[in-house]
Amino acid sequence: MRRRKERNFGQVIRERRRELNLTQQEVARRIKTSTAYVGHLEASKRHPSDRILSRLAEVLGSDRRELFFLANPRALEMLRPEMAGVAKTSAWEGFRKDERLRRQHNITADEMELLARVALMGEISAARDFIHILNTVRYVLSR
Repeated sequence: MRRRKERNFGQVIRERRRELNLTQQEVARRIKTSTAYVGHLEASKRHPSDRILSRLAEVLGSDRRELFFLANPRALEMLRPEMAGVAKTSAWEGFRKDERLRRQHNITADEMELLARVALMGEISAARDFIHILNTVRYVLSR
């Protein structure tokens, strides 16, 4: 039996707009943006800001929270880290337990806390990837 594909943010707002017999131009005017931008949202080529998301929910009569999670599917993983995939947990756990690597790169407790949050944001395939992320953050903060 084939599994039904989940609808994404763009599909949901397009379907709702059509149910309300609104054009992209009408929606754009009501949410104070361009018609092209609405088209990009519906095609999942753009990610809406929180302000646009709120306006869309109001105009389309949709639940803002539902639209938020459709537009930000990884947000649920952050809220429920126990549901995160095995690869994320194992890469983070491997990094967290590697004291030699942490000593070698002089990683502070604050940096470990930052990296723990990064681990919740998405799939990281290898423990050493955390070093690359940390070095990028260090570089940006040192400017």
